[in-house]
Amino acid sequence: ADSSVHVCARAHSLSALSFSHPLFVSIETRVQIQESVRGKDVFVIQTMSKDVNTTIMEMLIMVYACRTSCAKSITGVLPYFPYSKQCKMRKRGSIVSKLVASMMCKAGLTHLITMDLHQKEIQGFFNIPVDNLRASPFLLQYIQEEIPDYRNAVIVAKSPASAKRAQSFAERLRLGIAVIHGEAQDAESDQVDGRHSPPTVKTTGAIHPSMEIPLLIPKEKPPITVVGDVGGRIAIIVDDIIDDVDSFVAAAETLKERGAYKIFVMATHGLLSSDAPRFIEESAIDEVVVTNTIPHELQKLQCPKIKTVDISMILSEAIRRIHNGESMSYLFRNIGVDD
Repeated sequence: ADSSVHVCARAHSLSALSFSHPLFVSIETRVQIQESVRGKDVFVIQTMSKDVNTTIMEMLIMVYACRTSCAKSITGVLPYFPYSKQCKMRKRGSIVSKLVASMMCKAGLTHLITMDLHQKEIQGFFNIPVDNLRASPFLLQYIQEEIPDYRNAVIVAKSPASAKRAQSFAERLRLGIAVIHGEAQDAESDQVDGRHSPPTVKTTGAIHPSMEIPLLIPKEKPPITVVGDVGGRIAIIVDDIIDDVDSFVAAAETLKERGAYKIFVMATHGLLSSDAPRFIEESAIDEVVVTNTIPHELQKLQCPKIKTVDISMILSEAIRRIHNGESMSYLFRNIGVDD
């Protein structure tokens, strides 16, 4: 190993307990780097656990400890970037992924390696270089090697939002594409969200009469339809994250009704939270294929349908190339913008 590179994989972490009150326990994370990192290239490898907030604090404190120990450079290796789904403003919420990116830069991160950001625009939240690696070559290889009759398959987008990713997969494999559009019609849900309630009366008391704001018609999705032929075919649903599996289970049922005889779900990040393994096991889904960007050994024990694709090779090659100052373009060869 090169003496000028130092890899911290979830560096030595201690929990300091202070009992200031019998009913209150303060748990703090304390990080100590056990050897000198002065003048070295440090790579901090951090995988996301169930306690994502503790994981983020561990990462920030490790990076700051290396920075104050005079490391030459500090590269964060986060296969899954936390809070990446909260990258857009919704009502009175906040763009949390921007906040996390700012904290990492402030702590002292000089470079970030991650994989399949939920939205590629998240790279703009950082003021440091970001290498957003892709898992699509590994998933495509799995389809070609592990699904014997994949030529009779169709790539499915479970919503129009993921149609670009599905199209990219379909073009690589020279297969057809199908898109699921709409939502289940439920009279009870209509009453709850007030979708068909009478429009509110326009009031212009606080607005100048010449500045009336037009009343917008609320969006309403049509009943579920499948655009594309899946009858007698293998349906392969592709996405970037599998967390709450309700939408995938519903999509699988729809595809089964339309004649698909086998249903695969493929994604990069398998969060598989809560009762996801049980729902998958009881669903029409035949197999869920995810990479090991997030540990999911426990979920695999609960559900044999979950399969894992190893992507550690591309992360290790990225670390080697960055340390040696080599070009990263080799890792992005034949990678489409929509992958």
